[in-house]
Amino acid sequence: MTDFAAVHAYLMDLQDRICAGLEAIDGQRFEQDAWTRERQEGGPSMAGGGRTRVLKEGAVFEQAGVNFSDVSGPAMPASASAHRPELAGAPWRAVGVSLVIHPRNPYVPTSHANVRFFEARPEGREPIWWFGGGFDLTPFYPFDEDVRHWHSVARDLCAPFGETRYAEHKAWCDKYFYLRHRGETRGVGGLFYDDLHADGFDRSFAYTRAVGDGFLDAYLPIVRGRKDTPYGEREREFQLYRRGRYVEFNLVWDRGTLFGLQSGGRTESILMSLPPRVRFEYAYAPEAGSAEARLAEYLVPRDWLDK
Repeated sequence: MTDFAAVHAYLMDLQDRICAGLEAIDGQRFEQDAWTRERQEGGPSMAGGGRTRVLKEGAVFEQAGVNFSDVSGPAMPASASAHRPELAGAPWRAVGVSLVIHPRNPYVPTSHANVRFFEARPEGREPIWWFGGGFDLTPFYPFDEDVRHWHSVARDLCAPFGETRYAEHKAWCDKYFYLRHRGETRGVGGLFYDDLHADGFDRSFAYTRAVGDGFLDAYLPIVRGRKDTPYGEREREFQLYRRGRYVEFNLVWDRGTLFGLQSGGRTESILMSLPPRVRFEYAYAPEAGSAEARLAEYLVPRDWLDK
């Protein structure tokens, strides 16, 4: 048996706690946009509601968005049923929290996290459900100690769920957040999982709570340690250039973005993940031996905790 109400309540509370943690370090409050959408004949297929929260032009975060949504539809969109063809045409409901944080200081990494629960009801069959989520880190000027801290938190929260959980979900993250057209990872990875159900509802939900609760433990110490690092125009311009890679991934490869758009979701909330400022430059190449060139060493899968 599943407990949709318990997942719903946990995720609403998680959004509150993450927003409070980010507000405490920035000093500025999130603005909330509560929304609902009714299903209309001939209109968007997605219905439901949510709370989109955005912190803009803060002291630490240039833009941070933390979304909660509870939505449903009469048929699974192509992006969701491509790897589960038995669900094509099935009614569905999904609840989740997703966030993307774009800091102001180039020495503070961009970060993303989400946790979600899906339930589909194919005709003539028992409901099919699964959890998904994870978190990943995208630095512009990486520090080894920050990357090790990030992955240490990920490893430790995975430990109660089996000896192989961290390695498996880290590898999944490295594979998923990969820009195939660039031949590089989006950052230094973290955790990613989908279709989590084989452990049963209670254990799968417990793991999802561990991932959601672990995000601030992984991210805030890095923010505190780097937010006052001096920087100049060179670092800022490089940050804006590298944000372009973030845009490329989200618009070309991200399944969550495609799911939202294909199912008629709320565009403003779906594209909240994009950075507020970004630049593109033709055939850019950093100076050999520079701090900017060093980033390329981090955009390949690696065992970050190997001593």
